[in-house]
Amino acid sequence: SLEDKNALHLYSVNGKYLGSETLKEEVSDLCVTGEYIVMGSLQGFLSIRDLYSLSLSISPLAMRLPIHCISVTKEYSHILVGLEDGKLIIVGVGKPAEV
Repeated sequence: SLEDKNALHLYSVNGKYLGSETLKEEVSDLCVTGEYIVMGSLQGFLSIRDLYSLSLSISPLAMRLPIHCISVTKEYSHILVGLEDGKLIIVGVGKPAEV
C-alpha cells in the first residue's frame, strides 16, 4: 500500500515481472489454489482472480464485515471465510447443481 493505493504484483518463479493489477480494497488474506487467487479484504469483499491475468473471474462477493482469513478445501469445493466478528462463512464453489 502506497498512498492508499493497493496493487497485486505477479512474478515468475525466476523473479521476472509478469504484471500487476491495482486494487480498490485493502487485502487482508489471500490463498493461491490451482489457477486462481482467492482474496479477502478489510472492506468485506471476497474476490477470485485468474492467477495469470490477475483479472476478476467473478464479481466480488460482499461479506459485509472485514475478512480476517481465507482457506480453500482440498477438493476445491468450498471456500472458508473467517470474519471479524468470529463467524465462519462457507462458500460453495462451482455451478449451483454441483454445490
